[in-house]
Amino acid sequence: MTSIAMREATALHVLSPLPYAKNALDPVISANTIGFHYGKHHKGYVDSLNKLIAGTELEYLSLEKLIAETAAKADRVAIFGNAAQLWNHTFYWRSLRPKGGGEPTATLKQRIEASFGNLDACKKELATAATTQFGSGWAWLVLDAGMLKVIKTGNADTPLTKGVKPLLTIDVWEHAYYLDYQNRRADYVSGVLDKLINWGFAADNLG
Repeated sequence: MTSIAMREATALHVLSPLPYAKNALDPVISANTIGFHYGKHHKGYVDSLNKLIAGTELEYLSLEKLIAETAAKADRVAIFGNAAQLWNHTFYWRSLRPKGGGEPTATLKQRIEASFGNLDACKKELATAATTQFGSGWAWLVLDAGMLKVIKTGNADTPLTKGVKPLLTIDVWEHAYYLDYQNRRADYVSGVLDKLINWGFAADNLG
C-alpha cells in the first residue's frame, strides 16, 4: 500500500462528540465551562497530537497503543501528554451524565460495598482523591486485581499505564471548574458526585 493510500485508509485522531448537549450539565457545570473545556482544551489536545505524530511511525497507532508506546519516554513527553489527555477527556465526558448521581446498578453496588463498605465511603474516597490531588490531575475509580480502588494521577497520567482498569474519572484540572467555582474545587467535586456521576458507565466498564 502506498503512503498516500495508507493516509486515506487511516483516520486521524478526532474529537469525539459530547454525549449530551453543552448545557445539559447545568447548573453543576455550565455551558460556558463546557465550551472552553471541550471546545478549546480537549480539541487542542487532538490538534496538537495529530501535528506531533504526522509523518512518523506513530501516525497509524490506536490511541491506546500510542499511549503505551510513548509512556515514560523522555523524548516523547509531548506526544504522551496530548495522547493521554485526549483519552482521559473522552473518558471523563462519559463519566458524567445529566441527572446523574444516585444509586449504582445492583451489581456495581455490590462490588462497591465489597471494596469500600458502602457507597458513601466510595464517594468519600473519590472526593478526597479529587480534592487532595496537588495541582492538575484526575481522580479515578478503577478495578485492580478484582477489587475496586480509588487512585489519583497528576497532569496527563492515566491508569492505562498502571495495569488497572479505569471505571470512571473526575477531572480536577482548573479548566474543568474554574469558570464556575474559582478556587472552590471541593464544591465542584461534590456537585459531580451528587448530581452528575455516571454509575452506569462505570458498570459498563466493569463488565
